[in-house]
Amino acid sequence: MDHTKMVLGLLRDNLLALHKTLVDLERDAYEKTHGKVGSGEFLNLLLMDQDFSWLRRISELIVWIDEVLDPDELTADEEIENVFTRARKLLTPAEFGEDFERRYQDALQRNADVIIAHKEVRDVLKLRPPAGSD
Repeated sequence: MDHTKMVLGLLRDNLLALHKTLVDLERDAYEKTHGKVGSGEFLNLLLMDQDFSWLRRISELIVWIDEVLDPDELTADEEIENVFTRARKLLTPAEFGEDFERRYQDALQRNADVIIAHKEVRDVLKLRPPAGSD
């Protein structure tokens, strides 16, 4: 596996960890208000409830990375660069006007595990500097 695909795999793994941390945080908050929910019911909330839609931005990025890493798919270098660019933009919000940015910033401010997971993703992104930053 070449270096770029290795870094992409690390990015995927760290995004999964970040996503799980965010999901756990949101589940705790939901259950404090609405009471305990079963795994199936919570999965349905994640997939369908508007309150959890912001988390789907990370889910979609992970799925995109899975597609890029699929050995049966031909992937252009440009698409790989687009994945890294999207990850950088998602985790470095320029403004907090969108729902994702507001909710992500809130999660960063209220939970140390989110901060650690965020830093680990950012550290992986440093292994692949943006195109043209040489």
